[in-house]
Amino acid sequence: MDGTTSQGLHRPLVITMGDPAGIGPEIVVQALARRPELLGQVVVAGDIPSMERAHALLSGLSGGSLPQVRGVDAEDVPRLDGAQAIRVFQACGRHPLVPLGKIGGVAGRAAAECIARAAGWTLAGVARAMVTAPVHKEALAAAGLPHPGHTEYLQALAAEHAGVPVDRMPVRMMLSAPGLATVLVSIHVSLREALDSLSVDRILDTIRITAAHFSRCGTPHARIAVAGLNPHAGEGGLFGREDIDLIAPAVAAARALGIDASGPHAPDTVFMRARQGAFDVVIAMYHDQGLIPIKLLGLEHGVNTTLGLPLIRTSPDHGTAFDLAGTGQADPSSLLAAIDAALAMSAGTP
Repeated sequence: MDGTTSQGLHRPLVITMGDPAGIGPEIVVQALARRPELLGQVVVAGDIPSMERAHALLSGLSGGSLPQVRGVDAEDVPRLDGAQAIRVFQACGRHPLVPLGKIGGVAGRAAAECIARAAGWTLAGVARAMVTAPVHKEALAAAGLPHPGHTEYLQALAAEHAGVPVDRMPVRMMLSAPGLATVLVSIHVSLREALDSLSVDRILDTIRITAAHFSRCGTPHARIAVAGLNPHAGEGGLFGREDIDLIAPAVAAARALGIDASGPHAPDTVFMRARQGAFDVVIAMYHDQGLIPIKLLGLEHGVNTTLGLPLIRTSPDHGTAFDLAGTGQADPSSLLAAIDAALAMSAGTP
C-alpha cells in the first residue's frame, strides 16, 4: 500500500507545530520549503496565526518566496494531492499570538491540543503517521497537562482510544541516526532509579516491543543486540551479576519466542558493531548508555520514535530552542529526518 484510501483520497502524514513560542512553526515552514515535494503528503496540526507568523518571519529573512500557509477544514485533510501550499488545520483553540521564547500555559495548551488532534487522526486511520515538533515540559505543566512530555501523553491518548489502562500499553523510546538505532529500557529517571528498575520482565518487554516495531515496518526478523549493564557485560560476574541474573534470562526468553535477540554484549563495543552492520538495533539499559552514541553522530540527523503505540510517531531529536525562536536560524534537518522516517515506516500500512 502507498497510504492511499480505497476512495482515492490521500492519507497524509500529520505534523504538529510544537510549542508556538519555540522553533516548531519555523522548522515546519523551513522543512516544507526545502522539500516542496512533501507539500502533497502532509498536513500541519497547528495554530494558523502562529504558522503565518513563522512564514512571514522566514520570508522576510530569506528575501525569497516560500510556499504559502493555507488553512484547511477537517474534510479537506485527506485531500492533499497536488498541494502547493503548507496546509494547516486549526487544531487548537484560537488564542492571541504568544511571545516567542517564553514559557507559558497558553502555548503549552495549544501544543497539547495539536498533539491530541494529530493523534486522533492517526489512531482513526485518517493520517498514516504523525511527526511532532518540539514541546516544552514546563509549558505543558503550566497548561495543567498531567503528562510530562510527548511520550507519556501519547501513551495516555492511545490507551484511552483502545479502552485499556495506561499500564497495559507499555511504550519505549527509540533514537536513531544514520547507521545506528537504539531502544531504551528506561528513560528520564535518575541513574540509581534506572538500575533499580531493571528486571527480566522489563528487559523482555523492551525486546518484544522493539521486535514488533521492526516487524510492523517490514523487518520481521530484526537482529536485536542487547547491551550489557556492567563493563564488559559483567565479565562473567566479576563486575556485577545483573548481566547474568537479569539480561541473559530476558534474551533467552526472547529467543524462545522466536525473536533474533542476542546478548548481553559488552556495552563499550556493541554500538560500534551495530554501526558496522552486525545488528539492526541495540537495546540500551539506561538513557545515557544509548543516547551518547546516537548524539555523537549529530543532532541534525537524530530521530526519536515512540515504540509500543498503535500508531507511528517520530520527532526530531532536539528541543524547543527558545533562544533561537524568531531568529530564523533553527535547522530543520532533524525534522526532515523524522518526516522521512515516518514516511518510510508507514509505507506498508493499509
